[in-house]
Amino acid sequence: MEAEVDKLELMFQKADSDLDYIQYRLEYEIKTNHPDSAGEKNPVTLLKELSAIKSQYQTLCARFKPVAVEQKETKSRICATLNKTMTMIQELRKQTNVELAPLTKKRKLQQSNLKSHMPEL
Repeated sequence: MEAEVDKLELMFQKADSDLDYIQYRLEYEIKTNHPDSAGEKNPVTLLKELSAIKSQYQTLCARFKPVAVEQKETKSRICATLNKTMTMIQELRKQTNVELAPLTKKRKLQQSNLKSHMPEL
């Protein structure tokens, strides 16, 4: 999950950089190729709309960062609780001399899925 959050954050940063570049290219193209574009929507207005969209995007990124931090903290707490629970279960097994039957295919799949999402377990 943490890697996915980092990947998403990098995607946001790249998109922001791409928007800057697109804006620069549009301004350059408009100035050089279409100095007088009569009857069409004003390119400057379009660029201002692009700037507004970029601003909204940056606001979204700012709102996303605390969510990512909280996600990481929650994941850590869940892993710690799960590790404690597993340790307690193992201790109880030792104390009561209880042996478990081998895992079914379904349980093995669930276990591998859990480990793939939380390798620190």
